[in-house]
Amino acid sequence: MRLLFSAALAAMTLAPTPQPAGLLAEEPTFAGVRVFYGPGDGFGAVDGRLINDARRSIDMAAYVLTDRSLTTALGRAAMRGVKVRIYLDGEEMGRGASVIEEIADAPNVEVRRKGRSRDLMHLKSYQVDGRVLRSGSANFSVSGEVYQDNDLIVIESPQAAARFHQTFERLWSRPDNQRIGLR
Repeated sequence: MRLLFSAALAAMTLAPTPQPAGLLAEEPTFAGVRVFYGPGDGFGAVDGRLINDARRSIDMAAYVLTDRSLTTALGRAAMRGVKVRIYLDGEEMGRGASVIEEIADAPNVEVRRKGRSRDLMHLKSYQVDGRVLRSGSANFSVSGEVYQDNDLIVIESPQAAARFHQTFERLWSRPDNQRIGLR
């Protein structure tokens, strides 16, 4: 019996790992992944570092954006010349209207709100400089960072950032979007 088990185990270790089929096979694989869990892993510090390291652009899709420290960091990035675009869910924007209004008129910041004719825009993601993608279940809110069980995933990959950028451009260019602020 032991000999049979050893032979089966040896065959399993020598067999090639099956490749995913269907849609999964078409998706690119990414490297440089960091995963954080909250509350407790300091989502605010992660976001602060990513935003502070931005040099050219930040594209953010936010279901909820009420965290004042995050919008302050985005505003500082814009003041350094970083192009900041924020796309918000139309229904949820009301909760963070005052926070959004603080930066919507700043130079280098554009804010758009999803029109009401579409389904829920539930993304909580942004890309920085076409090289890093930040995504996860946490809303951009104090509750999402401090009081809720959430994950935050940072993928250091131009391919992952480009994939998000394609989706962001599709959302951003919807004809029924509403512009917030002067731009």
